[in-house]
Amino acid sequence: MWTRLTRLFVIKTKFEAFVIIYGLGTGAVERGVHYLHQYPGAGGWILFAATPLAVFMAGARILDSLERGAAD
Repeated sequence: MWTRLTRLFVIKTKFEAFVIIYGLGTGAVERGVHYLHQYPGAGGWILFAATPLAVFMAGARILDSLERGAAD
């Protein structure tokens, strides 16, 4: 039963990966907008830039792990 449940949380296709990356990116930009309101000026823009950058790095890692899994 546990194996069936854990299989729900495994990313199997690139489409699933892109949907997850899109969701992460949308949340990151929303958080960045909150940073701009909380910290006006250069500090807010730096934090705004850092949030999507983290999603880009995570997305690259997700896609890379899918390609490595397909090669095995």
